[in-house]
Amino acid sequence: MKISFERFVARRFLSKEGSSFSRSLVPIATCSIALGVMVMVMSVCILRGFQKEIEQKIIGFGSHITVKSYEVGQQFEEIPISTQRAEVERIKSLPQVSHLQFFASKGGMIKTPEQIHGVIFKGVDKEYDSTFFSQNIVAGRLFSFADTSASNEVIISQTIAKKLNINIGDKVRTYFWQGESYRARAFTVTGIYNTDLADFDEHYMVGDLRQVQRINGWDSTQVAGYEVLINDFDQLEKTANEVLQQLSYDLTLTSIVAENPALFSWLDLLNSNIILILSIMGLVCAVSIISALLIMIFEKTAMIGTMKSLGANNQSIRNIFLLKSSGIIGKGILIGDLIAFVLCEVQSKFNIVKLDPASYSMSFVPIDLSGWLFVGVSLGTFIVCMVALLVPIRQITHINPAITIKSE
Repeated sequence: MKISFERFVARRFLSKEGSSFSRSLVPIATCSIALGVMVMVMSVCILRGFQKEIEQKIIGFGSHITVKSYEVGQQFEEIPISTQRAEVERIKSLPQVSHLQFFASKGGMIKTPEQIHGVIFKGVDKEYDSTFFSQNIVAGRLFSFADTSASNEVIISQTIAKKLNINIGDKVRTYFWQGESYRARAFTVTGIYNTDLADFDEHYMVGDLRQVQRINGWDSTQVAGYEVLINDFDQLEKTANEVLQQLSYDLTLTSIVAENPALFSWLDLLNSNIILILSIMGLVCAVSIISALLIMIFEKTAMIGTMKSLGANNQSIRNIFLLKSSGIIGKGILIGDLIAFVLCEVQSKFNIVKLDPASYSMSFVPIDLSGWLFVGVSLGTFIVCMVALLVPIRQITHINPAITIKSE
């Protein structure tokens, strides 16, 4: 019966029968909390989406982990390693490893009648995970592999295509340094990709691994290294150590983070922005509900005095105000979550808000929707607000029923 009494009073004392000021106070506090939750959820979704998009693009050009020869050749030539080494199968069998693929790269120059442009030819085989390039093809198609000989088909970036005025189906003359001379190859462009990562789009051409093997004079079992893809990026360091334990003394390992320290340091900095936004908006929500509660207490001082004179204790009256406040907080969180979900879903599907690719390395605002994110922000906001209410709620203890009733 005690809980029913407290719920009844909490539900009625600021309803339509209350003062106009009280009635206007509740929606203001609700809107403040809803706005804070919406900003928190959307900010985290956008920043996490930004991090995820950049990580996927960087990893798409390489892999999570790269294994190569420990030696360095003259003029930065790659030292070949065998695809039939014993550690290949051991690495593939590791729990966190999802895929292992072979590659080789070769520096060269594309020459057209008007211009010359330096490129890195990345050679891959049929087992290469081409999902990343397939998703970023803006014209044409991926290159195909011939059964018996090296394919002459390649894909180039939109940046290179525009600079050199190359179109789908064009043949590009490419020159590769080999020792004291050079070797020329004519490739047919079958696809043009665009990732908006200027440092990579500026240089990479992708084609058949056998072209690099032929230029370098390698046999079919020799490659520049292994690219290792893993299931969980958060386990990168742990998995890299496990892979390292499988390697012979003549091989070395680098992770994608070690290869691109500046980019990943920048992404880590975004985590600080997430914490800052959550802290500020959590404070806004707490201040809003504290202000609303204090005003409710001051306005209902006479009612509190009357209830005390009728036998209600301080804890019971505190519960009434906490129940009313929790209803305001819960409603605000629900509205904020709903608005944030609708806006994020619309942006995720239609990419309405655009970005400058030159500045942000992507052409639209990315969204990473996660149910756990909504639960975490909602629960965190509710706990912060309820804890913040423990200070102003103590004001009820200092209200003297004799003085309040006399003043009325």
